[in-house]
Amino acid sequence: MKVKDYSVSQEVFELVENQEFGFLETLPKPLHLDKYYESENYISHTDTKRNLFEKVYHLVRKVSLKQKLKLINSNKSTTKKLLDFGCGTGDFLKTAKDGGWSVYGVEPNEQARRIANAKTNNAVQSSNAFNTFEENSFDVITLWHVLEHIPDLEEKISAFKKLLKPNGLLIIAVPNYKSYDAQYYKSYWAAYDVPRHLWHFNKVALTTLVSKFNLTVKKTKPMWFDAFYVSLLSEKYKTGKMKPIRGILIGLLSNIKTLGTGEGSSLIYYIKNR
Repeated sequence: MKVKDYSVSQEVFELVENQEFGFLETLPKPLHLDKYYESENYISHTDTKRNLFEKVYHLVRKVSLKQKLKLINSNKSTTKKLLDFGCGTGDFLKTAKDGGWSVYGVEPNEQARRIANAKTNNAVQSSNAFNTFEENSFDVITLWHVLEHIPDLEEKISAFKKLLKPNGLLIIAVPNYKSYDAQYYKSYWAAYDVPRHLWHFNKVALTTLVSKFNLTVKKTKPMWFDAFYVSLLSEKYKTGKMKPIRGILIGLLSNIKTLGTGEGSSLIYYIKNR
């Protein structure tokens, strides 16, 4: 499938199946990936609320943050030490910190890191600091829509494995290209987000990938709001207009089908260290 970068460069990329794991790869992989993030439209690196769409995004995020905190609290630990990798502007880290967690963040984008540090009392470091963390030191490591952005995929998963305590929890949230909204919008599906998304996962592919590193997917959970957000954006890419009614209907239909298939627009993977 050929997919266009609608939000920044307008360039066209190709999605090719990885024969070992079954996920899709974005090709060609850009040599200078940073430039594809240099846009006010890349909302996870800013706190902008320029229009109704962005205001709704931030409102939904507040609800999602409470749900994410509940999820990490389900992992019973005495130290409650958390690493949020690719923490963006730090809202989840702040929520976890306020909830009694000892928090650490990694964020490569300088602008987002500066915003995050203002919220978390400088708990966020650049990617260069990642290798300085001690092994077996974190109870929970989270990647909220981050794994699909990481160039050195297998190397990082191996590193997360080493950083987790025995029976620690790795939480990964990624888009699911087997969802109904992905099948409906095809190349216009906003969650392909090429070339920032280098990898495109389904349940079988991600389970196979992490099992290579002796990590076990215990359960998956849909991110219900993502179906609406992605469908609204996909409708804009497809038609040139937001078309909120149609986007919401497709998002709703995708969520209804998820009840039967488990194939949500985005999925949270609850992964235990073995």
